[in-house]
Order: sequence, then C-alpha cells, then structure tokens
Amino acid sequence: MRGLFERHIQLTGKVMDLRLQRQNIVGGNIANVNTPGYKARRLEFEEKLQSALNQDDLGKMTRTSEAHLPATFSPDGFKGEGFSEFKGREVIGKDSVNLDKEMTENAKNTMMYNALAMVIKKNFQGMQKVVQEGAK
Repeated sequence: MRGLFERHIQLTGKVMDLRLQRQNIVGGNIANVNTPGYKARRLEFEEKLQSALNQDDLGKMTRTSEAHLPATFSPDGFKGEGFSEFKGREVIGKDSVNLDKEMTENAKNTMMYNALAMVIKKNFQGMQKVVQEGAK
C-alpha cells in the first residue's frame, strides 16, 4: 500500500489531527464560558494549508502542468519534515466566549472531521474490494 495512498493518507490524517486539536480548543472555550476574563481561543490552519497545497480560495489546483511555475508546496516534502511539523496557529480572541458561536464551531468541526474519516474509510473499502475482486 506504500505509495498508493501514502500522501493522501498523511494529509487526511494531519488535517484530522488539526481538527481534533481545534475540537479540544473549542471544548476548552465552552468549559470556560463562565470564567471571568477568559478569552476565546481559535485554531486557524485552512488558509496556510491551502497555500501549502498550492490551491486557490476555491480549493482548485492552480498548477495544472509541469511547465507552469513551480508550486510553493513540494509533494516530496509532504512526509517527514514537511507536513508532520505543520501546525495550526492558535489565536487568543478579543471577546469573551459566546456559547452559541462555540457550539456552532463545534458542530461544524465535528462534521468536517467525520467527513474526513469517511474519506479514509472509503479508500480502504475500495482497496479491499480491489483485492477481493482481483482474487476471483
């Protein structure tokens, strides 16, 4: 399986890790909703990740040919020191915790995490089907 899903799995796993980290921060915000002086924290990583993957704001690849200008992101650096060290930026907000806002962020983040888990699951199910059907 090495090489078949390696980059995709690493990227998806890393984004899932960042989403889990965000979930923990949102949970901390919710837990401190009544703490005087506590400022809500955020974890930002989407914009930096898109930049690292050389994608525009719409999520489409901007480099479609090897003849184009080099990408800012090299797939070779994706493993090891490249993406494993990628960290989201934790921001301490200016406002106190808004419970509705935190609950919305919690639900959104959970849905995104579940979607990523479904992608990984479908990849392995597809691989399993190929192996099983290939044996017939």
